[in-house]
Amino acid sequence: MTGLVYKSTGSWYTVKTELGDTYECRIKGKFRIRGIKSTNPIAVGDYVDFELETSNNEVTGIINHIHDRTNYIVRKSVNLSKQTHIIASNIDQVFLMITINNPPTLTSFIDRFLVTANAYSIKTVLLFNKIDTYDEETLLEVKYLAHVYRKIGYECIGVSAKTEKNVDKVKALMSDKVSMFSGHSGVGKSTLVNAIEPDLNLKTKEISTLHMQGQHTTTFAEMYDLSFGGKIIDTPGIKGFGVVDMDKEEVGDYFPEIFERKQDCKFNNCLHIQEPKCAVKEALENDEIAYSRYRSYIQIVEGDDENYRTDNWDKE
Repeated sequence: MTGLVYKSTGSWYTVKTELGDTYECRIKGKFRIRGIKSTNPIAVGDYVDFELETSNNEVTGIINHIHDRTNYIVRKSVNLSKQTHIIASNIDQVFLMITINNPPTLTSFIDRFLVTANAYSIKTVLLFNKIDTYDEETLLEVKYLAHVYRKIGYECIGVSAKTEKNVDKVKALMSDKVSMFSGHSGVGKSTLVNAIEPDLNLKTKEISTLHMQGQHTTTFAEMYDLSFGGKIIDTPGIKGFGVVDMDKEEVGDYFPEIFERKQDCKFNNCLHIQEPKCAVKEALENDEIAYSRYRSYIQIVEGDDENYRTDNWDKE
């Protein structure tokens, strides 16, 4: 039988067949020793083959094959810097939710996420949430960030899960597609998903006023069918996002504004750091490239992951 993985709890997988039947499945041990460096060999969004077995009058499945993925989004595994964690696979688009405060989303986090999504050819839309709560100064910051990312080709939408501002616009983008929602805990992923599809009634929690951080509500990634067509993958909140499997020479290829200028550099292998006659540094000096983006690029090239390596999925 073939099915789609809707939920993973680490040891059991909820798999749904084309006929709509759902089975709880586990994997054969050999999957774990096939040289897969990921901590989770099977992810939400995977298509798998499985066999049914009956034990104590309970029917479960054993997964024996994973179909090839069209793409996936991956991050460094917690406390295992040489391993990866596949967040989800076979995704049409990702909505990265951003809040200026309550909790703050740093540009370094946004850029690392975008680099990884770009490397795996996944379209990303930036959702600036909670805009109904911002004062005039904060709204100007939203507009500036949206300008920075629109300039390099990313779609940016200001949304409010509570007032439902632009919720219909997001729904239209999601129709008949597999969409993943990601971001820090507390940015309002579950609240927005509930506004988009109220019948899902996902759990939400208030922001911790002590640390201005979200309280973790989603323990595992999970896929849901949408009444208006398509699917949504809700993911756990992420504190840090470590970039994996990327040589420093190729990092610039996933920054659109750097990629389009690298051919004008004097040296073919220019890293845009100390080399002379660098078109990227010249563009930076002329304010054609945002300093925050260039800083993120340097951090990734130099392997400055110390703030990401030890970060875990947000805990309560």
